[in-house]
Amino acid sequence: MCTGKCSKCIGVVLFPLAVCAIISNILLYFPNGNVTDPDKITDLVWFFHGILGAGILVILPAFMMLGAGGAGCCANRCGVSNNLDMLLSVLLAVLGAAGGVYCVVISSLGLISGPLCDTGDGEYIYPFRNDTLTDNYLFNQTTWSICKKPENVIMWNIVLFSLLLGIGTIEAVLCFIQVINGLIGFICGTCMRKRKVSRKLFLACKSLLSQEKHLYILISLHKEVAVGGCHLF
Repeated sequence: MCTGKCSKCIGVVLFPLAVCAIISNILLYFPNGNVTDPDKITDLVWFFHGILGAGILVILPAFMMLGAGGAGCCANRCGVSNNLDMLLSVLLAVLGAAGGVYCVVISSLGLISGPLCDTGDGEYIYPFRNDTLTDNYLFNQTTWSICKKPENVIMWNIVLFSLLLGIGTIEAVLCFIQVINGLIGFICGTCMRKRKVSRKLFLACKSLLSQEKHLYILISLHKEVAVGGCHLF
């Protein structure tokens, strides 16, 4: 099993996902692309679920996975350092999975509760925070007009929170796969190497015994021919 190549592939996918998560989280601080006061930004944005959760906590294991899989098939390598690299990638993958789940949770709450906005009286509130799931604004677009400022803030939040929700889900799944993959590489990598060496040694010994057997037969035939010649005389 090529656990090292699998780690490298996962790392290659995780890195751009983490970068996209960081960018998406930063964009949430600028509703509709405009600079606004910090106290007029949706509170869940300040949980840094894209920057920290799906971003930094995923970039770290992504770099480690690229390093662990850089030399090819981990299962075809042996040595303490290679096993420690794979074990460290497992621990960081657990951290990355936790970051992805954290991003999923905060993004889900952000989608359900809606944005902070001005409803027309100059006061910024959360007009959809007390909605039930059945009456949620996500399924009733006619209620979006209640938010006057920032302009298009509802669509802005829905798109970015949905993007972060999807990225966090993919990252959590990939990191979980890496946990399993890394454990296989850590436990079985060196054992598979030893198994291959043992098989080569067995075949070499078998070949040597076969040659000795043929030599013994030739010596026996030579003795029989020599004895038969003596009897003729």
